[in-house]
Amino acid sequence: MKKILIVDDEPNIVMALEYTFKKNNFEVFIARDGQEALEILKNQLPDVIILDVMMPMVDGFATLEHIKKNERLRHCKVIFLSAKNKEKDIESGLALGANLYVTKPFSVKKLVEQVHELTQ
Repeated sequence: MKKILIVDDEPNIVMALEYTFKKNNFEVFIARDGQEALEILKNQLPDVIILDVMMPMVDGFATLEHIKKNERLRHCKVIFLSAKNKEKDIESGLALGANLYVTKPFSVKKLVEQVHELTQ
């Protein structure tokens, strides 16, 4: 069973994604900010991390920097899911090592397809 970590401080998004990915046979982990995500990542090695950019405590960009510096986590696929949709935000996210940058609002169905493509 593939593992996915959803990191977002918006409860409606977290609930929708958690429900959908569980229905698609993923083991789902939830974090509400980057600091919580990094705690979960000490014990879990997800196949994919869906990461919001704007969050309290540790933002998505800083969280991804920590992930990429960690030898054990470096190979996790990361998708930014963010309302920050300016070209420079997208370029920054991809330059930090994200595999995809999806802007909000988004299609849950399309996101699930993108996750499946990344985990093949």
